[in-house]
Amino acid sequence: MSETMTNPRLIVGISGASGAIYGIRTLETLKSIGIPADLIISRTARIVIKQELNRSISDIEALADRSYNPDDMAACIASGSHLHLGMVIAPCSVRSMSEIATGVTSNLMTRAADVTLKERRKLVLMLRETPLHTGHLRQMTAVSEMGGILMPPVPAMYTRPETVDDIVNHTVGRVLDLFGIETGLVKRWNGIK
Repeated sequence: MSETMTNPRLIVGISGASGAIYGIRTLETLKSIGIPADLIISRTARIVIKQELNRSISDIEALADRSYNPDDMAACIASGSHLHLGMVIAPCSVRSMSEIATGVTSNLMTRAADVTLKERRKLVLMLRETPLHTGHLRQMTAVSEMGGILMPPVPAMYTRPETVDDIVNHTVGRVLDLFGIETGLVKRWNGIK
């Protein structure tokens, strides 16, 4: 963490891709370890959340310290002067990733991600799409070349997960590892026994 950052925070975006539980679990984990979160839930994510989960948007927003309207391009997180550790979009749709790759942003989530990159802060995209065509791969390469980290939520089977929750927890723990945040969620590889 930066020495000048007295109150480190993380920006969490939840896009319209399947897998909103990853963003929600990220928020729950940050709250449990006392790290503030700024939250953006896209318009499409609000539809997906209703389809996939039995959670209200207000309950999810309550997990964050601050929640923003996805159309509020004047929000503080749209500015490079807003101090934060970085940003994770969990899950990240191909559309959101493509906006970030081109720098042509249409909403607060992709604008905040663009600002995160320009300020040389860590950006992690949990890309949720398969299979991928060449256009997707080119956009992924562009994001990587700009310093973004693409981390599709691929389960680690060496942990021998017994539930979907086990998979989600381990993946979220690995994402937060990238920010130097220890969560206790990760089963570390200890070699073959």
